[in-house]
Amino acid sequence: MTADGGAGAPGAGRYGEAVFRPDQGGEGERIDFGALAYDDITVARLRALGVGPGWRCLDVGAGTGTVSLRLLQECGVASVVAVDRDARFLTARRVPGLDVREADVTTEGFVTGRFRLVHARFVLMHLPEYRRVIAALAALVEPGGVLVLSDAVDLTGDRTPATPYTTAMAAMWQGLRNTIGTDVTWVPSYPQLLREAGLRSVAAEVHVPPLVPGSPLSRFWADTWERSRPAMLATGLVDAAAVDEAVRYLGSADCAALSAGMLTAWGWKPEEARP
Repeated sequence: MTADGGAGAPGAGRYGEAVFRPDQGGEGERIDFGALAYDDITVARLRALGVGPGWRCLDVGAGTGTVSLRLLQECGVASVVAVDRDARFLTARRVPGLDVREADVTTEGFVTGRFRLVHARFVLMHLPEYRRVIAALAALVEPGGVLVLSDAVDLTGDRTPATPYTTAMAAMWQGLRNTIGTDVTWVPSYPQLLREAGLRSVAAEVHVPPLVPGSPLSRFWADTWERSRPAMLATGLVDAAAVDEAVRYLGSADCAALSAGMLTAWGWKPEEARP
């Protein structure tokens, strides 16, 4: 909703430009707080899918490279192509087997080749053209390989008790939609979208890390609100005092809230293409 209560059109800005600029001090740390909250979940799922030695992997929107590095160092994959529109954090963490590419996933031919694993986390929810990108990523999966996509699901709603946290989250989601087109409402459709992209044995799961004071996840949301504060204020849903109160609430013993969940969906490319 816009400030006057009407439906807002998706914004024309871009992640990393209008908000969450990588050249803004502390942005890498903010990303790493999210990684501390979600990486164990992601890596456990990839291991359960069989990711391991011999696999050639593509990590899209790789951020600071934490998943790429764990694929190489813990799962023992053969190689990882790590792609991001701004690769400054990736180039600082180069290791053998890691091929860093600075490219835009929305650009046709942003990477060449086929991969046994194609992975993207918290990327497509920021892209209005997500359907086209899903199809493009599915095309990069080799026969017998797997596409794994994760994005946020908002667990607040009309029946959620009103708290400083829920107020700030509502303003954040709306502010990001108005600014850069972020939309998490379609994320529960991932299983069907992967089927439509030609994948089989599709499945999905949702994980919600605990939101406790001082945790990496709490620090991630506090930093995220600070960096998206102008977009939040522009919605009219919060003022500066409300954002400040939400940050204090996250760090207090009074905090009782559900974080946004992470929905992970996966699907396998058939060994032989069907007619």
